[in-house]
Amino acid sequence: MSDIIQLLPDHVANQIAAGEVVQRPASVVKELLENAIDAGATIIKLLVKDAGKTLVQVIDNGCGMSNTDARMSFERHATSKINKAEDLFNLQTKGFRGEALASIAAIAHVELKTKQESDEIGTQIIIEGSKVIHQDPVATPTGTSIAVKNLFYNIPARRNFLKSDTVETRHIIDEMQRIALAHPSITFFMYHNDNEVYHLPASNLKKRIIAIFGKKTNEKLVPIHEETELLTIDGFVAKPEFAKKKRGEQFFFVNNRFIKSAYLNHAVKMAFEGLISNAHHPTYFLFLNVPTDSIDINIHPTKTEIKFDNEQSLYAIIRATVKHSLGQYNVAPILDFNRDSSMDTPYKYKDIKPSKEPSVKVDRSFNPFKSQDTPSWESLYTGIENNPTSTEIEHIESSPETSLFTSDAEVSNAKTQQLHNKYVVSAIKSGMVFIHQARAHQRILYEEFLTKMTVGEAVSQTLLFPIKLQFDSSDLMLLKNLQEDLESSGFQFDGISDENIVIKGIPSQIEESQLSRIFEDLIAAEKEEIPDTSFSHIDYMAKTLAKSTAIRVGQSLNNKEQEELVDSLFSCKEPNTSPFGQACFTTLTLEEIDNRL
Repeated sequence: MSDIIQLLPDHVANQIAAGEVVQRPASVVKELLENAIDAGATIIKLLVKDAGKTLVQVIDNGCGMSNTDARMSFERHATSKINKAEDLFNLQTKGFRGEALASIAAIAHVELKTKQESDEIGTQIIIEGSKVIHQDPVATPTGTSIAVKNLFYNIPARRNFLKSDTVETRHIIDEMQRIALAHPSITFFMYHNDNEVYHLPASNLKKRIIAIFGKKTNEKLVPIHEETELLTIDGFVAKPEFAKKKRGEQFFFVNNRFIKSAYLNHAVKMAFEGLISNAHHPTYFLFLNVPTDSIDINIHPTKTEIKFDNEQSLYAIIRATVKHSLGQYNVAPILDFNRDSSMDTPYKYKDIKPSKEPSVKVDRSFNPFKSQDTPSWESLYTGIENNPTSTEIEHIESSPETSLFTSDAEVSNAKTQQLHNKYVVSAIKSGMVFIHQARAHQRILYEEFLTKMTVGEAVSQTLLFPIKLQFDSSDLMLLKNLQEDLESSGFQFDGISDENIVIKGIPSQIEESQLSRIFEDLIAAEKEEIPDTSFSHIDYMAKTLAKSTAIRVGQSLNNKEQEELVDSLFSCKEPNTSPFGQACFTTLTLEEIDNRL
């Protein structure tokens, strides 16, 4: 029998490695940005086209590479970061695997331009599918420019698995945010389809957070700082009143490297115990500095998961530190048995002289009953003897309002009743129907929004005063993509700038007080994995609008509102389930009722 085991060709091995390193365009962004940071760059530009499918380009002013290093950087396991196995447990840099550029070059067209400061001329290398097409001298600024074009061009199956441009762009922005937060001293630019998304000048951490997430973030932040033998913690948490229902702005960094850790996330959540509900999640930007030999960051290809030597101790320290900061800045209640804070004199009143007691003059000779015009008390009972001494109680009838049971006339007029402010109950020929008011209203609104967005017959009410809502630049970019669909559903906009959105008209069934929640829900939904078809996109948007504007469990409805809900539900095309597949109603037959009695 002949031998069947053979070594894989380099280009095939690189494509296999690319499956681990490059999962989507955002993976390329992460690797190239990390390389630029390791090169000592102070200004980094990221250019993206078509959500990274057509182009991902990173330009930096770092140290650059020599002619030999430029060629070697595309070889497998070629790196300047480590020399021996022990170096893996004392890492101070970002990229160290030595597979990033080789993997990227195996599945894309790559153009590299680089030059060291000491050199007069730089190097240009063009690679297609691991094959070097050209390597020539070129005039280029000091630093490195890497352009990755036509990602997955030679693996169409992988390209087909990419999500919509909106979703892929969101992943790229996530990577950009994580790296920009970890390095506030570096100036970052980001352009998508020639439109500027970010211009982040070098600053401190707080200014960087505000620059990324908007000016409104400034009032939310509570500083965190603690130094122990095991670690140093710095950063910010948001006040409890700004907690969100969706996990979003939660950032953990270990030695300036973004990580994901459900265990440490739980530590922060427990620090907010009693301040936020279980359904909400705190916002935080926490930086942990730990000894490099106490962690292992090479357990996952994306390097976002880390193994700690002493997780339980870290958990306790993080929880205590966050809880202490919330109390220190009067965000959380503090127990102090030595004084009663309610008896404290406000600061601004401490130096004010006490007010004088007002004088009161009393005329002691005044007697209102002294006048002869006042009738005597005996006159109050004049004629009492002419009335019967006993009251005919049997002729007194109770008021309908105070009756223990509702009259038959009222029962016959009320077609529906509300049960525990959750269900609307109505009688039918076969028995009774119990309608879940929130789900039923979601179904009604969903079909209304869907019809308006597809047919374009939305009714809009113009606001007397336009409303301005603030969002960060990445969220506003998502809203711009939704603008046409939102206008179809009845929204009218006066403009979408870099920091806010101005609304001058809203759909007739929406109230002004709901706008902030509606747009937050839309942004959160847009960040999810939405299928890349126009109808699915509109359908998802209609569901989100319906969920945001529907009545809630616990909301009281009068008889007219109850009847309108029932009539509207059974006029829907699919009244049985909500837009999210939950039952809208259930019936109880007379036979079932009889069997229970």
